[in-house]
Amino acid sequence: MSSTELNNIYQKIKKNIRITESEGVFLLKNAHWLDIAKLANNRKIQQIGEKVASYTVFAIINYTNVCDIECSFCSYKKCLSDNSAYVLTKNEIFQKIEYALSQNADQIFFQGGVHPELKIDYYTDIIKSIKERYSIHIRGFSPVEIKNIAKISRLSIANTVQELKMAGLDSVPGAGAEILSDRVRNILSPKKCTTQEWCDILKECHFQGLFGSANIVFGSVETDDEIIRHLDLVRSIQNITGGFNSFIPWTFQQQTKGFKTRLIPSHEYLKILGICRIYLDNIKNIEVSVMVLGEKIGGLALHMGANDISSPVIEENVLRSFGVKDEAAAKALISEAGFDPYRRDFNYESLILQTQ
Repeated sequence: MSSTELNNIYQKIKKNIRITESEGVFLLKNAHWLDIAKLANNRKIQQIGEKVASYTVFAIINYTNVCDIECSFCSYKKCLSDNSAYVLTKNEIFQKIEYALSQNADQIFFQGGVHPELKIDYYTDIIKSIKERYSIHIRGFSPVEIKNIAKISRLSIANTVQELKMAGLDSVPGAGAEILSDRVRNILSPKKCTTQEWCDILKECHFQGLFGSANIVFGSVETDDEIIRHLDLVRSIQNITGGFNSFIPWTFQQQTKGFKTRLIPSHEYLKILGICRIYLDNIKNIEVSVMVLGEKIGGLALHMGANDISSPVIEENVLRSFGVKDEAAAKALISEAGFDPYRRDFNYESLILQTQ
């Protein structure tokens, strides 16, 4: 390891000079995690402020568990013929929204499996019906869901996005990214979007005014180079569209017998989170996934580059949740970590200081 090269990269970061992909790889391979944490925290303070940390409250509505993508890491999917397969009706969705509202949530995350038969009318009808009844933000549809809806409905990606937006869709998640490397995707989820498709679909959403998040999921077969390449692709999209309001790094969970995860020590996760803050210099908000990593890591991460704990979540069915259970716990976590808790919406357009 060249200490001179490492110091040169540190100096670039301190001067807010964008680092290159090769420099990002060098940091990931060679830098000490505490050095990265300090640099990332300083960058966060410059961008966000010293005392500000935020959270949001939302409900996940899994409209179907039917999926034919067959990701090796997913235990939630069901086949059409499975006795436990379902597609939610509008009334069932309304009941879930009513419960979410009773829990002080004003946003829903609409997501499901990649159903092989549901055409766009199912989605637009539900979105329109929700908007007629409730004043609520609807985030929904990962790139692979949009690709599937377009294919089944015989529409272009652009027309599919347009129809969903006209129905009332407010924002989109950058879900289904995992690792943006076709080598990794061919191992973990060969039926999912390719790297290029994921990027192109998110660009189209952003161009049509549907902004949202992006993420990375690591802890399987990815290499250090592929992690940084993933960040570089996200940064490149953001250069073009400005459509990512936040970025969330999290780790794979062991859900299926055939999928092997690599144990990620806390310091490795925090190092990668810090590199996300540094490398993604055009994305203001970095979220720590308290739901997956737990409250202890959530509190530490707020001192190491993160400014948001992205929790609590009402009705998470896909992942085992280790996050805070309600809004009071979210505020307490942030306060106990030494920050002022701000409640925000999905797109960070509203940031309101909360009192205990």
